[in-house]
Amino acid sequence: MADSIVSAASVIAAGIAVGLAAIGPGIGQGNAAGQAVEGIARQPEAEDKIRGTLLLSLAFMEALTIYGLVVALSLIFANPFSS
Repeated sequence: MADSIVSAASVIAAGIAVGLAAIGPGIGQGNAAGQAVEGIARQPEAEDKIRGTLLLSLAFMEALTIYGLVVALSLIFANPFSS
C-alpha cells in the first residue's frame, strides 16, 4: 500500500516538475526572441552579434527544461523513494 502511494506521488511530482521546468524557460525564450527582433529592427548592422548571443542564451534556457525532464524521468524510472 505504501509503495503504491509513493509511486503515485512520484508520478504527480514528475508531472509538476516538467510543467514548472517548461514554464520559466518558455517565457524567457519568448522574451529573448522578442527583444532580439526589436534589437535587430533598431540596428540591422548588429544582427550577427545579436543572433549569436540569442542562440547561446536560448541554449542555456533550454538546458533548464532538460534538467526538469531529467528529474521527472528519475522520479518515474529510478525512483529513489521506493524500496
